[in-house]
Amino acid sequence: MLFIQNATIYSPDQRIDKADILIDAGHIIDLGQTGQVARPVPAQLIDATDLLLVPGFIDLQLNGAFGHDFTANPERIWSVAADLPRFGVTSFLPTIITSRPETISTAQQVLAEQRPAGFRGAEPLGLHLEGPFLNPEKKGAHNPAYLRRPDPSLIADWAPAQGVRLVTLAPELPGALELVEQLVARGVVVSAGHSLADFDQARAGLAAGIAYGTHLFNAMPPLGHREPGLVGALLSDEQSVVGLIPDGIHVHPAIIKLIWAAKGSAGLNLVSDAMAALGMPPGRYSLNDFEVFVTETEARLADGTLAGSILPLDAALRNLIKFAGCSLSEALTTVTSTPAGLLGLSTQRGRIAAGLTADLVLLNREFQVVTTISTGKISYKKEEEKC
Repeated sequence: MLFIQNATIYSPDQRIDKADILIDAGHIIDLGQTGQVARPVPAQLIDATDLLLVPGFIDLQLNGAFGHDFTANPERIWSVAADLPRFGVTSFLPTIITSRPETISTAQQVLAEQRPAGFRGAEPLGLHLEGPFLNPEKKGAHNPAYLRRPDPSLIADWAPAQGVRLVTLAPELPGALELVEQLVARGVVVSAGHSLADFDQARAGLAAGIAYGTHLFNAMPPLGHREPGLVGALLSDEQSVVGLIPDGIHVHPAIIKLIWAAKGSAGLNLVSDAMAALGMPPGRYSLNDFEVFVTETEARLADGTLAGSILPLDAALRNLIKFAGCSLSEALTTVTSTPAGLLGLSTQRGRIAAGLTADLVLLNREFQVVTTISTGKISYKKEEEKC
């Protein structure tokens, strides 16, 4: 049981100055103005004076971190999850890029069977399968040897109940729209990405049920004023959500500002798209079969192709505020209620309200993570700096 006192609450749907919040059994039990919520004697006290209390961050695209790549070694999902709260991440989709079918099966088994006893960390909500139904001409850092044409037999056990939450595919491929309809009917979110789809093909994909765009502008043709393509279809569609890597490298800050103007907080989802080098020093790391060269700011293959990012999600939040000129509340929506809504989890996560899962982050006034609470338990606490 936790009792947070004197916090300033920022949630997508409300702000409360000097608030108290009671947490028990992994859920928010009560909240209100300081003095209005009773503190039970056994509850551990957290003094949040001068701190901001926000919902836990949800990362829908994470390839790995802390030296581990999920596609090369799905067994490391839980160990990476234990350390993600340092970035304010309380739930995420481990991302498996284009690979052999047995790699996906192993990742499904890991999520189903290998939750460590006493685990405290970010909750894996299911897999994001980025591939194998991608356009070879926009493969990016995916191994073309494993790319496949859409085939219903390959998705027979792709469903949330079997650990699959989100699938990225290229809608222009023959048979892709049939797969979209099948996956959506099972409750899987389908995203367009690594694609050469023109505007009409993209619109057909949206009509079939595509609800998301994977790392907008990357691995797809640029926006043209006469040929708007996939980018134009996603930006002009009022229902879809677009994923964005706001590191200033994958997409220029000026374009990020334009994306914000077009989609707003309800249509934009920040992702890290981080790879194994997240939280590690510069050097050489792996992204499935490829060696990736990592500097202080970016990750690339030997030929210069971007290979994911090394962007923590809390830094992505700060970057959006800087690049787009939006408020903290607006930026928070893109990593909390928007991804929760996309996954159909609005009644469980993404906001601060009684009855919801107690996934919370305490930020300082510079929007840096001080403490993270995952399912009602403290999963990260920043050490005090010594004089």
